[in-house]
Amino acid sequence: MALAVAALTGCGAPPGVGEPTSVPTHSATPTTPGPSTAPTTPPATAPSLGTVTPTPDAGLVATACRNGPTGQRVLQLLRGRAGVLPANVRVQVRTGPLCAGDWQFTVLAVTGHEELQVVTRGKPSDPVLVTAGTDVCTIEVRATSPAGIRTLACDAGPANRPGA
Repeated sequence: MALAVAALTGCGAPPGVGEPTSVPTHSATPTTPGPSTAPTTPPATAPSLGTVTPTPDAGLVATACRNGPTGQRVLQLLRGRAGVLPANVRVQVRTGPLCAGDWQFTVLAVTGHEELQVVTRGKPSDPVLVTAGTDVCTIEVRATSPAGIRTLACDAGPANRPGA
């Protein structure tokens, strides 16, 4: 046992681990805080809750359209000047229209075919077709639609879409 202790103590301290030769000392005098020079301002009062009107961004989330267009108006657009649906195909509005900003998203069940997604924009009384199909995540939708429409058209998989 003495041999083990002698072996450990015989090496000495590793370089740079010795005791410090001098320790710097600092002397500081405590300072006492002076008088506050901050200007005195009256406390702010919050407005009454009756006068505050929240203004949420209508484009962040797509919600049921309050002022249109209706599902029937979207169908008229697709069967009319857009020429997407022939008159003899049975179609049922499955979801929507959902609105975000001045954009709308609608899902249609088309008898004998896959569901048809429709993205429109503009005035509720006169929507303009942006795109329609089974994948409506076009460059225009990705780049210029509000977040609520982009989420429905691009981010949600078929099983996550409204009505699925």
